[in-house]
Amino acid sequence: MDIFKLKVNNFNVFFIILVCFISAVLLTPIVKKIAYHINAVDKPDNKRKVHHTIMPRLGGLAIFLAFLIGYMIFAPKTTQMLSVLIGGFIIILVGMCDDIHTLKPIYKLIGQIVAACIVVFYGNITLNDMIVFGIHFKFGIFAYPLAVFFVVAIINAINFADGLDGLAAGTSTIYFITIAIIGYIMNRLGGLDVILCLIMAGSCLGFLVYNFEPASIFMGDIGSMFLGFIISIIALLGFKTATITSLIIPLLLLFEPILDTILAMLRRLMNGKSMSSADREHLHHQLLKGTKSIRKSVLIMYGINILFASVSIFYTLGDKKFSMILYLSLLILFIILVLKTDILFDHKNNK
Repeated sequence: MDIFKLKVNNFNVFFIILVCFISAVLLTPIVKKIAYHINAVDKPDNKRKVHHTIMPRLGGLAIFLAFLIGYMIFAPKTTQMLSVLIGGFIIILVGMCDDIHTLKPIYKLIGQIVAACIVVFYGNITLNDMIVFGIHFKFGIFAYPLAVFFVVAIINAINFADGLDGLAAGTSTIYFITIAIIGYIMNRLGGLDVILCLIMAGSCLGFLVYNFEPASIFMGDIGSMFLGFIISIIALLGFKTATITSLIIPLLLLFEPILDTILAMLRRLMNGKSMSSADREHLHHQLLKGTKSIRKSVLIMYGINILFASVSIFYTLGDKKFSMILYLSLLILFIILVLKTDILFDHKNNK
């Protein structure tokens, strides 16, 4: 099949990506000027920041606006999609307020929960009952609160992952493209999850023109929270097929940011710090210590995510048992490498 003839809702998939890409490329310089005008900037902080100059941090607004353009042209006008838009607006408002004037963590959490409740209860985007290894899991009344928790957890996992130029936007793009490829393999090219992936892939790639190292603009919390919001929705939409494939693929593609978030929480708990406190001990910071290069560190993180993505695609195409062995091998190797860093324990001080 000619890949350039692939269509979603009568639109070529590459045309969808291109329109959103161009939209983000054109909108980002405008958003950059707005950020400076309203003082939505990120100032250097030697304790936890790696940049040394004042940077505009409203870039996520450009991603969102490009997403809106993609929605108006390509996405179906359904209740589910409307719930995504309403929830997305709330995330954008909370993120924008935080980027202009730092909000207390509790206010951000409330906004995230409200946005999650809208897509779960109004959009009915939730967890389905599913069969895993012959075992039938029935979530019942817990399907809704579990879905809300999942959305909030992924929002914060992607937010934590946004620590280096191009990291969050690039790893999110890998996720979107991978899910779109898997959707094609599973004959779900017209599904809402695939449409969202194509729109978001183009939007993120356009923003990366300005955000890849050396970045001229940051996405800010407005961007990282919105990316996490959309990623969580795409994962929940994948659960609708109620199969082991739809369960494993989204979670393993998110393994790196989820593990990094869990380790960050454990690290702060052991050090007696607040769970919402910021530090420079995330996985990308550990890589930066070794490579001394933001670009090299980001590319290594891209490579890790591409490995998981490749095995996920192979899992969909080929031998499930062999793919699971590859998955487990990658997971074990990744965990070993992570534990050799100072992400959880300070090895130098323990000698």
